[in-house]
Amino acid sequence: MSDLSSETDRSAPGRDGSDGPVRDRDARGRSGYAAFLDELSARTRLIDLVALCLPPTVLVAVFALPRATRRSLAFAYMDPSLLSAFTAHYVHLGADHLLGNLAGYGLLAGTGYALAVLSGRRRLFFTAFVTYLGAFPFALSALNLAVPRNAIGFGFSGVNMALAGLLPIVWYYYAREQFAPGASVAALPAVFFALVGWIALLALPVSTAGIGLAGLSIGVAGALLALLYAASSGVRLPRPLGEHAKSVAARPGYGDLLAVGAVVAVGYPVVGFPADPAGGGSVVNLYVHLLGFCLGFIGPFALLAGGVFDE
Repeated sequence: MSDLSSETDRSAPGRDGSDGPVRDRDARGRSGYAAFLDELSARTRLIDLVALCLPPTVLVAVFALPRATRRSLAFAYMDPSLLSAFTAHYVHLGADHLLGNLAGYGLLAGTGYALAVLSGRRRLFFTAFVTYLGAFPFALSALNLAVPRNAIGFGFSGVNMALAGLLPIVWYYYAREQFAPGASVAALPAVFFALVGWIALLALPVSTAGIGLAGLSIGVAGALLALLYAASSGVRLPRPLGEHAKSVAARPGYGDLLAVGAVVAVGYPVVGFPADPAGGGSVVNLYVHLLGFCLGFIGPFALLAGGVFDE
């Protein structure tokens, strides 16, 4: 995956105003995966599914255009335009790049949506979703000009990384709603710094000799900041931890979604921040990926901290 890849010119309202009560109180008598699927189905709206299907539809439609047209819609760093600043994020020149971004989008948007609706955070999810699709292409392209080079940028991965930044937020709210109602939202920055440290270990420096000092230093700093934020927010590991894990596993579907969300949140950066970003005549733009992830987290968190989505 490479977004923004650069290629040389060589060719009843709930607590956030969107949902009703999170649990289906009429689900007595149903158990296991059936109860989970029933609740998820009841909370899923047709208009939501239509909205989630729009980005891949647009990406495929744009890919059907002639290559020369798609090439003209990419963002040229030495000759930028307002139009290409937006369109570049919906352009792919190769089928493998398109398919990779479609798969990433499906994983991130699908998991994020399920976590959001089952935690009463539908409005937060779609506010961020629309912002990422409409405003982030301009912001990411503009910030990308800070690294001038004679190349072009294109691809949806910057938006995908913004969705990856939103995922820890909706995952935390889901975990809090379903399993740990006493958890403090003040601990969310701890998750962010831990993931930034993980990203640094993956991406810095670009070397075939393993992890360098830059990545290791930032990784350690991220871990320490995460611990400081967690401690200041009063987060405590549940005790006994083994019994708490069993209680999560005892809720089929709900516990599975919690695990899937955590795996995607930690695992997707491995795809977005490869150790060797160069290959196949294009370069994965790690800078834009990092911007997408950070802004994708900071924006929604700032709104939550500011009380825009009061519970």
